Amino acid sequence: METPLENRKIEIEQETLKHLNTTRKWAMFLAIIGFIILGLIVIIGLIAGTFLTAFNSGGKDLGIPESLMFVPILLLAVIYFFPVLFLFRFSKHTSHAVQTLDKLEFHKAIKNLKSCFVYIGVLIIIILSLYIVVLIVAGSSMAFLKGL
Repeated sequence: METPLENRKIEIEQETLKHLNTTRKWAMFLAIIGFIILGLIVIIGLIAGTFLTAFNSGGKDLGIPESLMFVPILLLAVIYFFPVLFLFRFSKHTSHAVQTLDKLEFHKAIKNLKSCFVYIGVLIIIILSLYIVVLIVAGSSMAFLKGL
Protein backbone atom coordinates (compact mmCIF):
# COMPACT_ATOMS: atom_id res chain seq x y z
CA MET A 1 0.00 0.00 0.00
CA GLU A 2 1.17 3.52 -0.79
CA THR A 3 2.40 5.76 2.02
CA PRO A 4 0.40 8.90 2.89
CA LEU A 5 1.43 12.14 1.24
CA GLU A 6 2.61 13.65 4.55
CA ASN A 7 5.29 10.99 4.94
CA ARG A 8 6.71 11.47 1.46
CA LYS A 9 9.71 13.75 1.01
CA ILE A 10 11.66 15.04 -1.92
CA GLU A 11 15.40 15.02 -1.57
CA ILE A 12 17.36 17.48 -3.65
CA GLU A 13 20.74 16.35 -4.88
CA GLN A 14 23.78 18.55 -5.37
CA GLU A 15 23.34 18.64 -9.16
CA THR A 16 19.75 19.83 -8.75
CA LEU A 17 20.92 22.57 -6.38
CA LYS A 18 23.40 23.70 -9.04
CA HIS A 19 20.59 23.90 -11.60
CA LEU A 20 18.44 25.78 -9.09
CA ASN A 21 21.29 28.21 -8.41
CA THR A 22 21.73 28.81 -12.16
CA THR A 23 17.98 29.39 -12.46
CA ARG A 24 18.20 31.84 -9.58
CA LYS A 25 20.93 33.82 -11.30
CA TRP A 26 18.90 34.13 -14.51
CA ALA A 27 15.78 35.06 -12.52
CA MET A 28 17.74 37.81 -10.76
CA PHE A 29 19.07 39.06 -14.11
CA LEU A 30 15.53 39.16 -15.56
CA ALA A 31 14.19 40.87 -12.43
CA ILE A 32 16.89 43.57 -12.53
CA ILE A 33 16.26 44.17 -16.24
CA GLY A 34 12.53 44.28 -15.45
CA PHE A 35 13.04 46.93 -12.76
CA ILE A 36 15.17 48.98 -15.16
CA ILE A 37 12.47 48.74 -17.84
CA LEU A 38 9.86 49.73 -15.24
CA GLY A 39 11.87 52.82 -14.39
CA LEU A 40 12.20 53.69 -18.07
CA ILE A 41 8.46 53.20 -18.61
CA VAL A 42 7.64 55.59 -15.76
CA ILE A 43 10.20 58.16 -16.93
CA ILE A 44 8.94 57.98 -20.53
CA GLY A 45 5.35 58.33 -19.30
CA LEU A 46 6.19 61.41 -17.27
CA ILE A 47 8.19 62.94 -20.13
CA ALA A 48 5.39 62.21 -22.61
CA GLY A 49 2.82 63.84 -20.32
CA THR A 50 5.08 66.85 -19.82
CA PHE A 51 5.80 67.30 -23.53
CA LEU A 52 2.15 66.92 -24.49
CA THR A 53 1.25 69.61 -21.99
CA ALA A 54 4.11 71.93 -22.95
CA PHE A 55 3.64 71.65 -26.71
CA ASN A 56 -0.15 71.75 -26.75
CA SER A 57 -1.01 73.64 -29.93
CA GLY A 58 -4.61 74.14 -28.91
CA GLY A 59 -5.74 72.11 -31.91
CA LYS A 60 -7.78 68.96 -31.54
CA ASP A 61 -8.92 67.99 -28.07
CA LEU A 62 -7.90 64.48 -26.99
CA GLY A 63 -10.81 64.16 -24.59
CA ILE A 64 -8.63 64.13 -21.49
CA PRO A 65 -6.06 66.67 -20.31
CA GLU A 66 -2.65 66.11 -21.87
CA SER A 67 -1.06 66.16 -18.43
CA LEU A 68 -2.93 62.92 -17.62
CA MET A 69 -1.64 61.04 -20.67
CA PHE A 70 0.96 59.35 -18.48
CA VAL A 71 -1.78 57.55 -16.48
CA PRO A 72 -2.18 54.62 -18.93
CA ILE A 73 1.60 54.23 -19.03
CA LEU A 74 1.73 54.31 -15.24
CA LEU A 75 -1.03 51.67 -15.14
CA LEU A 76 1.06 49.50 -17.47
CA ALA A 77 4.04 49.92 -15.13
CA VAL A 78 1.95 48.87 -12.11
CA ILE A 79 0.71 45.77 -13.94
CA TYR A 80 4.29 44.90 -14.99
CA PHE A 81 5.69 45.51 -11.48
CA PHE A 82 4.22 42.49 -9.70
CA PRO A 83 5.65 39.63 -11.80
CA VAL A 84 9.06 41.34 -11.68
CA LEU A 85 8.79 41.62 -7.90
CA PHE A 86 7.78 37.96 -7.55
CA LEU A 87 10.72 36.95 -9.75
CA PHE A 88 13.10 39.05 -7.66
CA ARG A 89 11.80 37.51 -4.43
CA PHE A 90 12.13 34.02 -5.92
CA SER A 91 15.76 34.70 -6.74
CA LYS A 92 16.52 36.20 -3.33
CA HIS A 93 14.92 33.36 -1.36
CA THR A 94 16.43 30.70 -3.63
CA SER A 95 19.88 32.17 -3.10
CA HIS A 96 19.50 31.96 0.66
CA ALA A 97 17.96 28.47 0.46
CA VAL A 98 20.79 27.09 -1.70
CA GLN A 99 23.48 28.61 0.51
CA THR A 100 22.03 27.54 3.86
CA LEU A 101 19.88 24.56 2.77
CA ASP A 102 16.97 26.22 4.58
CA LYS A 103 13.65 24.50 3.88
CA LEU A 104 11.56 27.56 4.83
CA GLU A 105 13.47 29.83 2.43
CA PHE A 106 13.04 27.24 -0.34
CA HIS A 107 9.29 27.18 0.40
CA LYS A 108 9.15 31.01 0.15
CA ALA A 109 11.08 30.89 -3.13
CA ILE A 110 8.75 28.36 -4.73
CA LYS A 111 5.72 30.28 -3.42
CA ASN A 112 6.97 33.46 -5.15
CA LEU A 113 7.66 31.56 -8.38
CA LYS A 114 4.12 30.17 -8.24
CA SER A 115 2.74 33.67 -7.64
CA CYS A 116 4.67 34.97 -10.65
CA PHE A 117 3.26 32.29 -12.95
CA VAL A 118 -0.28 32.62 -11.57
CA TYR A 119 -0.18 36.40 -12.06
CA ILE A 120 1.09 36.06 -15.64
CA GLY A 121 -1.47 33.32 -16.37
CA VAL A 122 -4.40 35.37 -15.07
CA LEU A 123 -3.13 38.40 -16.99
CA ILE A 124 -2.97 36.37 -20.20
CA ILE A 125 -6.52 35.06 -19.62
CA ILE A 126 -7.76 38.64 -19.13
CA ILE A 127 -5.96 39.87 -22.26
CA LEU A 128 -7.25 36.97 -24.38
CA SER A 129 -10.79 37.60 -23.10
CA LEU A 130 -10.50 41.27 -24.03
CA TYR A 131 -9.25 40.29 -27.51
CA ILE A 132 -12.25 38.01 -27.98
CA VAL A 133 -14.67 40.73 -26.86
CA VAL A 134 -13.02 43.27 -29.19
CA LEU A 135 -13.17 40.82 -32.11
CA ILE A 136 -16.86 40.11 -31.46
CA VAL A 137 -17.67 43.82 -31.22
CA ALA A 138 -15.62 44.61 -34.32
CA GLY A 139 -17.24 41.75 -36.23
CA SER A 140 -20.74 42.81 -35.30
CA SER A 141 -19.90 46.42 -36.16
CA MET A 142 -18.66 45.35 -39.58
CA ALA A 143 -21.91 43.45 -40.16
CA PHE A 144 -23.91 46.61 -39.44
CA LEU A 145 -21.65 48.74 -41.63
CA LYS A 146 -21.96 46.28 -44.51
CA GLY A 147 -25.63 47.17 -44.91
CA LEU A 148 -24.91 50.89 -45.32
